[in-house]
Amino acid sequence: MPEKVAVLLGGTSSERQISLQSGHAVVAGLREAGIDARPIDTKNFLVTELKEKGFIKAFIALHGRDGEDGHLQAVLEFLKIPYTGSGVMASALAMDKHRSKMIFQGAGLPVSPYVALNREQIWPNVTQNTSNDLLLNNRISNKLIKNINQLGLPLIVKPSREGSSFGMTKVEHLDQLSDALKKAWHYDEEILIEKWHFGTELTVAILGDTVLPSIRIQVSDIFYDYQAKYVSDKTQYFCPSGLKQEQEKQLATLSMNAYRALGCDGWGRVDVMLDDEGHFYLMEINTAPGMTDHSLFPMAARQAGFSFSELVCKILSLAH
Repeated sequence: MPEKVAVLLGGTSSERQISLQSGHAVVAGLREAGIDARPIDTKNFLVTELKEKGFIKAFIALHGRDGEDGHLQAVLEFLKIPYTGSGVMASALAMDKHRSKMIFQGAGLPVSPYVALNREQIWPNVTQNTSNDLLLNNRISNKLIKNINQLGLPLIVKPSREGSSFGMTKVEHLDQLSDALKKAWHYDEEILIEKWHFGTELTVAILGDTVLPSIRIQVSDIFYDYQAKYVSDKTQYFCPSGLKQEQEKQLATLSMNAYRALGCDGWGRVDVMLDDEGHFYLMEINTAPGMTDHSLFPMAARQAGFSFSELVCKILSLAH
């Protein structure tokens, strides 16, 4: 009898729709290989019931909070159900861009200059929906101008714990900062204000101990946002990325070092920026990458010779 595998998808995060697409693609790929894969939407199903329902493994196709941040992984470990991807701590760290940057810095790995900002530091005792631009701008001028001047314009403002580029804004003038902060705070109480780098966006998929071919992303818009990732047909992907051989080696080494610094396992995707001066900067690590028809991990795997079905079976075989 084939093993009964729960493909956990959907959920309640802002990335629910992407997760549904990823999850159903994974189910189809596993079934193609003869595996008894069942789609389980965690929005309507108690994960604690997986064991009694006869599931012996879980393929995590959830994105964002409650699926990619360590909470689900902790429950599955308590249930003693092997699952795909990184463990509790690595998942939590990778989901938190600020903490992961701190670890990268501690490991001597390059990150973009940034300022981490908690809402309570700037906008205390008010709700996210409160409109008080004067207070916000006064506090910005008192607390941030010095740091922002050091970073230089333009900037990118983003939530610390969010995916699919939700809540991100490019800031080219200081009078745009107030709205950018409020937009990011809608998704998380902690945000990052980063130096904007002009250059090339790259992503590196890691499968087990293997670094797959890198992908270069060329967008027609301001940056690689939700629209560019999942909707636009104008976004272009190049795999292999076209880097020089020495740069490709540097990128692979940097990506694996970052992956190991967080303690990641199984599979993941490392996002990197290459600036116009030839310097790499780590952006973030995704521990449960997208698996839609626009997704990058399957693209890199195809370049390495994996069919989609072979890829999802390989990921499942790495469950722990």
